[in-house]
Amino acid sequence: MPVPALASRRVRARTAGGLVGVVLLLVAALLVTTLGEARRVRAAADGLPHTTVEVSPSGCGRGWDRPAAGLQVFDLRNTSGRPAEVYLVDPRDRAVYGELEGLAPGTARPLTVRLGKGAYAFMCLPDDTGAVTGPTVRITTGKSGPAAAAVTAHDLIPLAIDYQKWVGTGLDEVVRLTGRLKDAIGRGDLDGARTAWLPAHLAYQRLGAAYDAFGDAGGRIDGTDAGLPGGVHDPSFAGFHRIEYGLWHGRTAGSLRAPAGTLLEEVRALRADWAGTRMDPAQLGLRAHEILEDTVQFELTGRTDYGSGSNLATARAALDGTRAVLSRLRPLLITRYPGLPALDRQLDRAQRTLDGFRLQGRWIPLDRLDRTRRRQLDAVLGDLVERLAPVATLCDPRRTS
Repeated sequence: MPVPALASRRVRARTAGGLVGVVLLLVAALLVTTLGEARRVRAAADGLPHTTVEVSPSGCGRGWDRPAAGLQVFDLRNTSGRPAEVYLVDPRDRAVYGELEGLAPGTARPLTVRLGKGAYAFMCLPDDTGAVTGPTVRITTGKSGPAAAAVTAHDLIPLAIDYQKWVGTGLDEVVRLTGRLKDAIGRGDLDGARTAWLPAHLAYQRLGAAYDAFGDAGGRIDGTDAGLPGGVHDPSFAGFHRIEYGLWHGRTAGSLRAPAGTLLEEVRALRADWAGTRMDPAQLGLRAHEILEDTVQFELTGRTDYGSGSNLATARAALDGTRAVLSRLRPLLITRYPGLPALDRQLDRAQRTLDGFRLQGRWIPLDRLDRTRRRQLDAVLGDLVERLAPVATLCDPRRTS
């Protein structure tokens, strides 16, 4: 199992396919203490030593007067009138050991970290106010938990621009392959349309980190019937899955010509608008994790199969999409994520596993996997999702001033 990159509250913990995501923080109950209690270390029900620490511009770090090594909990109490972010850092290089964001005025929340030999300080960053660094605390024994240099928005901007250019090239391919799909349906060649559908859909799926930037067009191009009153028969059901359902459920070419034409119009419009779109650089790290997290939740449960039996092919395209994001983030991760070599090995293992489900050019439908192979697939992809969670944490941009 991978080690969390640093103690954090930023990455969403979700369950997918019965697998629990990486635990980046041991969450304790909300603690409300008086200022008289703020200066003493106490043992809580979790068996860990607790220290209440003040978060404010004038008293950042106040209350930590008994430094000790080992796993411990800081109950960070915001005594200011503004919400604040709080980092526990090495005061020399600002490497981050732990963090809390959105700490509301008058509230306290726990931060669990492992500390060892080294220097530490709390950095308090109230909203709309400059950063304040508290007093340096030194510990002379023990081994500390992981720390990482903060990634800033400035670090991510050129990476996001490069990725956005790659997506533009990918959209060219989506338009070309969707045109082939439309042409086959237009000729009444349903066998040819079934052959053309999968390459077009996979080309779109590989652009996974850009989904948020696609806006409403993403739903029109690759939405499902979830939430639609008429289900697969609802007039609003459109895009790739609308055509997939028709092709594998005996619909006529005539009934699919209009949906195919609309789909081609949508992908062409998306490509035309893409040059003027600006992706949020902060989303890169998060999407590196969420692409495969969503794959486990939707593709590996069969929820997005409308007849083609191609969910394993879609999972393979999602793996390609994840690699495309990681290749941009790698310069930041090399010096921040000790688990990167293990992550690379697990990516290769996942690729070999998924490729093993393609026999003589045809993908095995998900529902035809026996229990042993299904468990193997779930285990490999689930482990990979866990190893990607620290990428989202490490590449979440942080304030440094």
